[in-house]
Amino acid sequence: MAADPTRSSVLPPAISAYIAARAAPADQVLLELQTRTAKLGRAAGMQISADQGALLTLLTRLVGARQAVEVGTFTGFSSICIARGLAPGGHLLCCDVSEEYTAIAHEAWVAAGVDDRIELRLAPALETLRALPADPTIDLVFIDADKGGYASYFDELLPRVRSGGLLLVDNTLWGGRVIDEAADEPDTIAIRAFNDKVAADVRVESYLLPIGDGLTVIRKH
Repeated sequence: MAADPTRSSVLPPAISAYIAARAAPADQVLLELQTRTAKLGRAAGMQISADQGALLTLLTRLVGARQAVEVGTFTGFSSICIARGLAPGGHLLCCDVSEEYTAIAHEAWVAAGVDDRIELRLAPALETLRALPADPTIDLVFIDADKGGYASYFDELLPRVRSGGLLLVDNTLWGGRVIDEAADEPDTIAIRAFNDKVAADVRVESYLLPIGDGLTVIRKH
């Protein structure tokens, strides 16, 4: 997640602002959630921007998602956006390890009227994912968690995603550090490796969008 999720890590700020101003605006529930999350201090940088949330809702609707999985829920902004895009009877499974942050998320889900569509499992995400049925029934995935785990989450989820389903992965530009040869932090190395892994995977087609800190859209063949 970007330190400043309201701007692209590669686009000029004015262009990012222009695009954001033409996305579906955040409603009162999401605005209040942004305000509450901002009070968390530095951790608030983990929240996605409103325009990225609007894109999540749009993509969820475009794929006709009924079954979705989110890895990394934080205070619930992205999960609300996904849940709002689900087809009638849809279900979103959220994977996280923080009771503190997801308690805020649960209150926001109730306020947004989507709590009946969301199931939260507090446990290491890999444990949760490995316990899921092996059948390819998932329509949409959003991954926005520890960067070192991205490749493993992808490996567990892709076989469980149906043909034509989407995997959306956040922070894949990582503040532009993915192209900085001098940047050798573990998270940067992990994201570079993940990006290369996805680009080389013949089971999918993908595109890295310069929204926020980079959002990779992956479609399973």
